[in-house]
Amino acid sequence: MGAISIIRIAVLASSTLFSIVVLGLAAHILSLTQQYLGSYFYFSALGIAAGVLSMVTLPLMVVLDFYRRGAFTSMIVVELVWLFILWVLWVATAAEAAVAVNFFFPFGCIYPEYPVTNQACHEMQATEAFSFLIFIILLVYTILLLISALVAASRGNGVWLSSVKESTFFRSSDSPVQPLPMVRWPQYTGSTVPSQQPHPPAGRPQAFAV
Repeated sequence: MGAISIIRIAVLASSTLFSIVVLGLAAHILSLTQQYLGSYFYFSALGIAAGVLSMVTLPLMVVLDFYRRGAFTSMIVVELVWLFILWVLWVATAAEAAVAVNFFFPFGCIYPEYPVTNQACHEMQATEAFSFLIFIILLVYTILLLISALVAASRGNGVWLSSVKESTFFRSSDSPVQPLPMVRWPQYTGSTVPSQQPHPPAGRPQAFAV
């Protein structure tokens, strides 16, 4: 198992864990706003959608890669596209959460006499922080995987349809040239002269044994 494969497992596992945290926070904020305001924030809906998609698909990608060789979800090109979609959702969630926090709580969570409001403030800040964290993790890994795949493709390794676990990113696919076997030719030193049989005298018939 290569270094990129280990990084992949760590990235997908940590992103799944943080997604569960954001999912719980966004669901609770949505419940509070529906109860007290009769509406909801855009970031809470985005957080729920991104959290559900990440919580379901990221562990599935890891499990299928272990137990099923050549799975469609393990292809590098599919993984790159899907991770791109996920980190776009997460950066949108983080940006919307930041806008909401700055608009409704410009001076921070300074309402101890209103515990529900103060709790909502802290949960919105936590949602913003975890969403940015997931976005950064997925973005960095996506860039790393894309660069590694491009390097492998430039060296003749077709890794786009293979999994990260089975790919060799930084190894050339050209087979080493086998050296030609050494042929030892006889050397003429000048000291040996090929033997020559004397010719019979002219005029005498040669006798042949029958």
